[in-house]
Amino acid sequence: MSDPIEVSRRLVAVLAADVEGYSRLMGADEVGTLKGLTERRLILDKLIVDHRGRIANTAGDSVLAEFASAVEAVQCAVEAQNALAEANSGLAPDRRVSFRIGIHIGDVMVRAGDLFGNGVNIAARLQTLAKPGGVCISGATYDQVRKVLPITFVDLGVQQMKNIQEPIRAYEVNAPGEAREASARVVEAESQPPLPDKPSIAVLPFQNMSGDPEQEYFADGMVEEIITALSRFKSLFVIARNSSFTFKGRSVNVKEVGRTLGVRYVLEGSVRKASGKVRITGQLIDAITGAHIWADRYERDLAGVFALQDEVTLAVVSAIQPKLLQTEIAMAARRRPENLTAYDFYLQAIPQFYLSTREGLAEAIRLAHRALKLDPRFGLVAALAGVCHLQDVLWGYAIDPQFERKEAVRLLRLALSIDDSDPDTLAWASLSSALDSEIEIEMADRAVALNPNSFHAWGARGWVYRIAGLHEEAIRSFERAMRVSPVDPQLHLTLTGMGLAFIELRRFDDALVAGKKSQRKNSSFSQTYRCLASAFAHLGRDAEAREAAARLLEDDPAFTISAWIARGGQSNAKLLIEGLRKAGLPE
Repeated sequence: MSDPIEVSRRLVAVLAADVEGYSRLMGADEVGTLKGLTERRLILDKLIVDHRGRIANTAGDSVLAEFASAVEAVQCAVEAQNALAEANSGLAPDRRVSFRIGIHIGDVMVRAGDLFGNGVNIAARLQTLAKPGGVCISGATYDQVRKVLPITFVDLGVQQMKNIQEPIRAYEVNAPGEAREASARVVEAESQPPLPDKPSIAVLPFQNMSGDPEQEYFADGMVEEIITALSRFKSLFVIARNSSFTFKGRSVNVKEVGRTLGVRYVLEGSVRKASGKVRITGQLIDAITGAHIWADRYERDLAGVFALQDEVTLAVVSAIQPKLLQTEIAMAARRRPENLTAYDFYLQAIPQFYLSTREGLAEAIRLAHRALKLDPRFGLVAALAGVCHLQDVLWGYAIDPQFERKEAVRLLRLALSIDDSDPDTLAWASLSSALDSEIEIEMADRAVALNPNSFHAWGARGWVYRIAGLHEEAIRSFERAMRVSPVDPQLHLTLTGMGLAFIELRRFDDALVAGKKSQRKNSSFSQTYRCLASAFAHLGRDAEAREAAARLLEDDPAFTISAWIARGGQSNAKLLIEGLRKAGLPE
């Protein structure tokens, strides 16, 4: 028998949950509240166990649990709030039993199975910051999950918490819940986007049914292929992959997805890859009425995966708009790589590219070059590798910028020689050419004409027009990019581009708004601090300008204005550069 007073220590992710307004609820209806709490505890307790957690302390309306993984803890919290919101959906607001959840990674003491210590206290304080039906996590937790989970986070800044000696940075998790109307469904959106004037669709991440977590990238890649093919139909409005993937791993309400993303139709399904075969099941749902429009299942040998993708795309489009011309359907067919293993490397490279980090770009480049070695005529992967090399230069990651720039140009030219009608390839090539002092407006325009639903094409067009000094049109392009992917994890890139364009238009207050939004979405993106430092300086807010400049130097200690100009794309950024000098950044 273990000693009941023996104390051990371990590092864990602590989840603290508490019912909002429990005393009020009990005062109004003791029996009903207890029944509701019991039902919701069954939901919460099961999800904790499902995510390999252990319930430690419980007291009335509160729950304390530990997880070996921060990712499991956050996933559990998000799924729990989704399930609890559904349980509350039919109740009057004053009768709903809603939890607040806080999560922190820290060292805890364990005695007789219960948790104690500062790590527990911080999780409990974070819980009080969460909105009813919401989740709040510490900066330490955020650092562990931000590159893994396709979830949007809102930076709440540094918080001084009661009885906690050191201030804690806190983040709100973008998870749905009935009390999160303003901030969680679409972070910082003033209103839900209206339906476009043509058929609109979001393709949700397909469930991986292979029983092998390593095949998750395959399921994701299949969905991306379907999104890309659908996006080529000019008669459709298609939400970009990154916004759709913010719903990955979550139990979703299709009507809520439609309202959040501003679409009429939602496609969901599953992928099973095993024994040389792949099976896709899909169903198309009217997000306004909830009616099922179409459902089907496709199974093929793995070698026929490309024909399978085309079949699913054709079936979905036919269900939405039966009168689509066959020529438009043919335009959606993409050039396929002949080597299936090369294609597999490409699928693995895509999520690394989306991370927008030094390490992610390096891994994407490695995988893309492996694919090209196997299939030298795989145009799309050549374009992907080219833009990764280009971003290494632009974001200051490159050890040898001259080599990286030459590689970017070489690979993008190769991609264009293979297929000069792919909109993403054209978009990335136009940006590369613009940075080489050849303003490729025509190429950027052609990219969005070929695919008006491409976040990458509109975003690249915005940067090309900004580099050309056409800032009004750049802003319109960035706005369109945000509309086709309203909750995109890469929106910080678009918002920063808008901010830089606003500066050249002397709209410094608008530049601050865009820059601050970008900072909240990705606090480590150094270009954002260039925008903020310059805008603050132009407004005469010197202390804030110096603070933004210091943050820029913290992220990029070797930064100088002259070296940054040499990277390219700053020839029409005179006011931006003037502001950087005023902010005190080194010449």
